[in-house]
Amino acid sequence: MLNLPANPKQHLIIFTRYPEPGKTKTRLIPVLGNVGAANLQREMTEHTIFQVEELQKAMDISVEVRFAGGDSQLMQDWLGLDLLYQSQGEGDLGLRMARSLFDAFQSGRKKVIIIGTDCPGLNAQILATAFDKLQTFDLVLGPAIDGGYYLIGLRQPILELFVNIEWGTAQVFQKTVDIAYKLNLLHVNLLPLADVDRPEDLPIWEQALAGVIEK
Repeated sequence: MLNLPANPKQHLIIFTRYPEPGKTKTRLIPVLGNVGAANLQREMTEHTIFQVEELQKAMDISVEVRFAGGDSQLMQDWLGLDLLYQSQGEGDLGLRMARSLFDAFQSGRKKVIIIGTDCPGLNAQILATAFDKLQTFDLVLGPAIDGGYYLIGLRQPILELFVNIEWGTAQVFQKTVDIAYKLNLLHVNLLPLADVDRPEDLPIWEQALAGVIEK
């Protein structure tokens, strides 16, 4: 079992990938090149971490980075020593998310949220809202405009939400909602946000850098 730091009952898990050229943001390599795509992954992760640090100024939460690629030393050299790092491990995205949730709840957390680093519009305010909603709701989802989700929050590990889903498709969000209805989970959706995954999405990131996306 992962030995998370004591206390905060609210826990945030960030899923990201070590920015190794050729191994990340592969759909953007045709326009950005291997190094450019890796740099975008690095910048977007750092942007997300900044928003999380802003949230930590206002709320008592613990934060953990679940990474793919690289290793704990490379992650520490990149993002510093203040964060807890854990490999995502084997399996599809659903299994990796379910595992991270199970570890967090086993460690005594009461409200756990998982986010990615692909939505530049995800800010501290939205994250605070998500934790607040978990006071009332069993499941909080942040729908991505491409049909996935950028955030999932739970008060207990519900493994059914992470199986028999074709990850990376436009049906992920709707399938998750359908499962929630079948399980009679009280669920709420946050604001839809845009992912940056494909060449046509790059203006979203450029707007975020320019401060165009409203806080």
